[in-house]
Amino acid sequence: MAARTVTGMQRTTQAAGTPIRSVHTLEPARRADERGTAAPLQLGFDELGTPLQDVTFVVVDLETTGGSAASSSITEIGAVKVRGGEVLGEFQTLVNPGVAVPAFIARLTGISSAMVATAPPVEAVLPSFLEFAHGAVLVAHNAPFDVSFLRAAYQRAGYDWPGYTVVDTVALARRVVTRDEAPNHKLSTLAALFRATVTPDHRALADARATVDVLHALLGRLAAFGVTHLEDLATAADPVPPDVRRKRHLADGLPDAPGVYLFHGPDEEVLYVGTSTSIRRRVRSYFTASEKRRRITEMVRIAHRVSAVVCATPMEAQVRELRLITEHSPRYNRRSRFPERMTWVRLTDEPYPRLSIVREVREGSAHIGPFSSRRQAQEAVDALHDAVPLRQCTRRLPRSAPAGSASCALAEMGRCSAPCTAPVVDLAYARVADDARTAMLGDPETVVDALAARIAQLSREERYEQAGHVTSRLTSYLDGASRAQRLEPLARCSQLVAAVPHGVGGWEIVVVRHARLAATALCTALQDPMQVVESLVATAEDVPAPVPPAPACHPHEAELVLAWLEQPGVRLVEVSDPLASPVRSARAHLGPGRLSVRVAEGA
Repeated sequence: MAARTVTGMQRTTQAAGTPIRSVHTLEPARRADERGTAAPLQLGFDELGTPLQDVTFVVVDLETTGGSAASSSITEIGAVKVRGGEVLGEFQTLVNPGVAVPAFIARLTGISSAMVATAPPVEAVLPSFLEFAHGAVLVAHNAPFDVSFLRAAYQRAGYDWPGYTVVDTVALARRVVTRDEAPNHKLSTLAALFRATVTPDHRALADARATVDVLHALLGRLAAFGVTHLEDLATAADPVPPDVRRKRHLADGLPDAPGVYLFHGPDEEVLYVGTSTSIRRRVRSYFTASEKRRRITEMVRIAHRVSAVVCATPMEAQVRELRLITEHSPRYNRRSRFPERMTWVRLTDEPYPRLSIVREVREGSAHIGPFSSRRQAQEAVDALHDAVPLRQCTRRLPRSAPAGSASCALAEMGRCSAPCTAPVVDLAYARVADDARTAMLGDPETVVDALAARIAQLSREERYEQAGHVTSRLTSYLDGASRAQRLEPLARCSQLVAAVPHGVGGWEIVVVRHARLAATALCTALQDPMQVVESLVATAEDVPAPVPPAPACHPHEAELVLAWLEQPGVRLVEVSDPLASPVRSARAHLGPGRLSVRVAEGA
C-alpha cells in the first residue's frame, strides 16, 4: 500500500502527548524530528526560482500627447530587449495618435504633428510589439504611467492584456538611492548618477536605452540585499528593513507543499510555529512588506533557521502545528501555548454542591468548558449564580446545620437558599442543585431567560454598561456549556474512522480516538480504501480514555477534529462506543458513489 500518512511528529513532552502514528513514515519528517532540522533536499529549478541573469527584460518607454491614458494617446514606442546584460534587440516606431500633438508636447519631445501624420496607428503597431515583448518581463521608469497607456491601447485594439510581470525602476531606486546621492529619482538624474551610456532626451528609444543602464545599476545594488532571482524582484521595492530582507535565504530549500514550519533562534530555540498550504511561499512572505506585525518582524530578526515538516493534508498540518506549539511554547505564538491553564467550571460533588473553577475534570461531576482564561470561567460562574441561587461560600457544609448557625448576607438578599442554616437535610437546595446541573449539561433556558430579562431591564433603565457586563457573562456561560456538550460525545468515543472524498476517486481518511487524531492517510483511486482503513486502525496511536467531557488531547485539537467531521461530504466508516452495552460498531463501505452501512452488535 502506498498511502501517504501522518508520522514523524517531533518528540513530545507529557503535556503534548505522544505522536500521531500511521502506516508509513514520511522520511523527511522523521529526519527533521531527530536532528531538529529539515532533511536535505535536492532542489528543483522551480524551487530555486529564476536567476536575474536568465530573465529576459523588455525595457519600454512611451511618448504621449498628454498625461492621462483616458484622454491622451501614444505618439512613440521605444523598447530594448536585454538578458544577462546583453542587448538582444530594439524596437522603435512613431505612432499616429489620431489627434494633433499639443505644442508644449512637441517642444518637450521634438515630435510634431507632421512627424506622426504618416505613422501607423497604434492598432497596427501593437502586433509587432506583442511579438517583441512576448514572454519577457516589462520594465519602465515610472511604470504605472507607461503600463496604463499600453493597457488602454490594448483594450482599444481588442487585445487581452498579456499579464506581464512589471518592474518599476523608480520604485527600485527609492529603495537603494538615498537623497544624499541624488535629489530626486528622475530618469535624467539617475542616468547621470550611474553614468549611463545614453543621455535621456524625451525620445522613446533613447530613454529606454538609458533606463537599461539604470536597471543594471539598480540590480547590482539590490544583489547586496539578497535580490538575485526574479521572485525576489517582485518584492524588492517593499519598505522592508535591510536586515530583515537579508534573511530571505532562510526560505531557500523549503518545500512548496502543505505542512508546518518552525523558526529557530539561538541555541535552536523554537521562536514561532506556523502552518501553510505552501511552506516556501508562506515563509518568503515574512521577509516582505506584506508582514505588518511588529512582533513577528522582531522574531525574524532573531531567527537563524527555518525547518519544515511536510504534511499530507491541511488537517494533519493544523494538528501538528498545535502539538508543536504545546510542546515548545514558542514565545512569538500567542494561541494554544499553555493547555494546562485552561479551566473548567465544576458543580462539586458534596451534600450542598457549589460551583468551582478547576483545571481537571473529575468523574461524576457536572462540568462546562474548557475556558481559555479564568476570567471567562468566572463570568460563566456569575451567570449561573445570577439565575440559580447556589451557595457561594467555599467551605464544605454538613447535611444538618449545628444549632445557632447563621446565614450570610447573600441569603438575606434572596440570592442563596442558605443550606448552612437548615437543621435537617435541605431538600429545596437539592432542587436548586438539579436546576444548576440541568443548565450545565442540558437545557440552558433557565440561565438564558433570567439573564435576558436582566439585560432588558438594564437597557430600559439606560444602564448600558451594566447590560454589557451581563451580556458578557451570558456569552461566556453559553460558550462553555456548548463546548462541553460538543466535546463529550467525541471524548467518550473510543474509536471513530471517517473519510472525505479527495481528488478524483480518492479519500482522506482519519482515525480519531477519544477526540484525538490518532492516524490519517490519503488513499488514491487505485487503492482499496478499506485496506487502508484496516492498516490505519491497526497502527494508530493508543489513546487512554479520558474523563469526559475532557478530550484526550488539547481542547483546540478536539475542536479541529470536530470541524473536520462537520464539513460537507464526510462519511463515517466506523464508530465504537465502549460505554454502550453491547458495543455498537458501525462499519461503512467506501464506494465511488454510495455509502452502505452495516451495524454489528458485540464486544
